[in-house]
Amino acid sequence: MRILSILLLSFFYLPAHKNASSTEVLQSMYKRYHGIWHKSLTFNQTTERYRNDSLLKKSTWYETIVYPDLLRIDFDSVKSSAGVIFRHDSTYAFRNKKIVRATKDENELIFFLGGMYSMPFDKILSHFAELHYDLTKFHADTWKGKPVYVLGDDKPGDKVNQLWIDQEKLVAVRFIKYDGGTKEEGFFEQQIPLKNAWSETKCRFYINDKLLQVESYHDVVADKPVDMTIFEPSVIGK
Repeated sequence: MRILSILLLSFFYLPAHKNASSTEVLQSMYKRYHGIWHKSLTFNQTTERYRNDSLLKKSTWYETIVYPDLLRIDFDSVKSSAGVIFRHDSTYAFRNKKIVRATKDENELIFFLGGMYSMPFDKILSHFAELHYDLTKFHADTWKGKPVYVLGDDKPGDKVNQLWIDQEKLVAVRFIKYDGGTKEEGFFEQQIPLKNAWSETKCRFYINDKLLQVESYHDVVADKPVDMTIFEPSVIGK
């Protein structure tokens, strides 16, 4: 009943189709979920890697998220000897319990799949700009038979960065990015209610329209206590 009450109440915050803007949609999302979105998320993930649309490898990853911008992925087992840590605006890959690569590279999916609700609203707007989404552009569309808001794009078919938002749940269901001359596309599907919010449980990612990865989430748990040292690169191997 809690989820249903929130959905019915927050319906009145939805902007009208014709006069809406990307910023107004983000405001509606923020009003609905700020302060009630889960602070952490844990799950294991069946990961399928593809090349030229053919399956190359299938494996299990174990993931822990703490919003707004921490994610640890362990490959093949919990607290394994190989994986990756996304920490703020940096990425650390580790293998054989040693850091093998560190780069300035955030995981922006954490941001618009939940992290944004742990930030001040003005920071959300500025971060979308940093990620090259033009929030002055907007249109309404449909996706898989359901109405969506498209943030960052005012004309269907334009090659611009865009985020598609389910109008009912006010959660992301698709993104397209064209940075660096490469088309990246992702789909977030099969959302399940999770406390006062949602979690996608099926994701698909494409590069230049070629399937790259399919993810299926299992044992999804919100707000499980997290040992924050797992996000510290300095403790890998200790």
